[in-house]
Amino acid sequence: MLEKIRELIHFKKFLKLEFSPSVLYTLKWLILATLIGLLIGSASAFFLIGLKWATDYREDHLYLIALLPLGGLLIGWVYHRFGESVVKGNNQLLDEFYRPLNPIPLRMAPLVLFGTIATHLFGGSAGREGTAVQMGGAIADQFTKWFRLKRHDRKTVITLGVAAGFASVFGTPLAGAIFALEWLIVGRVRYEAILPAFLGAYVADYACEGIWAVHHTPYHIPIIPELSLENVFWIIPAGIGFGLAGRLFAKATHFWAAIFNHQVKYPPLRPFIGGILVALLVYLVGTTKYIGLGVPTIVEAFSSDLPWYDFLAKIGFTSLTLGAGFKGGEVTPLFYTGATLGNMMSGFIPLPMALLAGMGFVGVFSGATNTPLSCTLMGIELFGAESGVYMGLACVVAYLFSGHSGIYGSQVIGSPKHRSLIRSKGKSLGKLK
Repeated sequence: MLEKIRELIHFKKFLKLEFSPSVLYTLKWLILATLIGLLIGSASAFFLIGLKWATDYREDHLYLIALLPLGGLLIGWVYHRFGESVVKGNNQLLDEFYRPLNPIPLRMAPLVLFGTIATHLFGGSAGREGTAVQMGGAIADQFTKWFRLKRHDRKTVITLGVAAGFASVFGTPLAGAIFALEWLIVGRVRYEAILPAFLGAYVADYACEGIWAVHHTPYHIPIIPELSLENVFWIIPAGIGFGLAGRLFAKATHFWAAIFNHQVKYPPLRPFIGGILVALLVYLVGTTKYIGLGVPTIVEAFSSDLPWYDFLAKIGFTSLTLGAGFKGGEVTPLFYTGATLGNMMSGFIPLPMALLAGMGFVGVFSGATNTPLSCTLMGIELFGAESGVYMGLACVVAYLFSGHSGIYGSQVIGSPKHRSLIRSKGKSLGKLK
């Protein structure tokens, strides 16, 4: 009898101290995630429609590439005049997470939307992830003041917004949720925001594709070989190559940004000069395959032999474009870099071309963003569960061999990639190099 009374007391404590707070927490974030996810998913749908229009219009009117310097000047002036408070982009979201000071201005969303579409319309080489993540973070952070959320909730709201933006722009809700939890601190995952991140990612993805019927590019790997020890060993050199390519991409982007920031003091002139250089390069190479998103080449990398230097050309065009101050993301160019690098590797690594292209697709992304878990899930969502071990091992090896570098300069290293990289016992490794 006494034992039953004790069990009843423990059960009542569980209901009061754990179950009831969990129910209230779930309801709270279900409501917020639904509202935020619907807004961000709709914004992503509008953005993707605008991006497709800009790409199609540019390809039908190639003379617009000659106007890229003027487009860059316009983007630079608009940000200089109206966007000084949001010019840091993705890194600003990271900074606000580490050291919350001021609400993220809502103007970040329309400014980055305008800047990215203009970049693609006039022929810059950029992606879309940065735009979706910044729109997501800016829209979500407004709920902090609208609902008078507490300070610790603000970090969760920003995480939710990043998850929603990433998931809806790529159609990968699992990867979007984990990316938002993983990109904030290298080597750590913030599980305290896992429910809001997953809810926001799924709602935003549903809003974009289910409500607005904006569909994403399908990718297919027709042959996935049996997982043998020999095949596992071949993943290692491929992953090393993907990691080094991710590191090169990040270093090249930071290099051009440093050059323009040091040599050109008036910010609007940076994309103007960069636009001249990119337009000249397009004229000299005689093709537009290295500008814009490059999705047709990514798709082609899964089935046809491509020039071995395609991945290097894309790194060069994109790093110059973004380093000069044009707007957009890095992730789709990273997909391009990885898929074409994997395509090239199929000439000497005895794995199917499409499989290597898919491994590179997510592997270079993993190395450049330091997010191996989300990249693995993206590979599974895009290419199927059968490819999971190939994708996972490629992403982990690429993450390891990219070193402590990355496209997000404000990322903080929470844990070193392996123990031998600790510089001095007990000291933080700080930010990425």
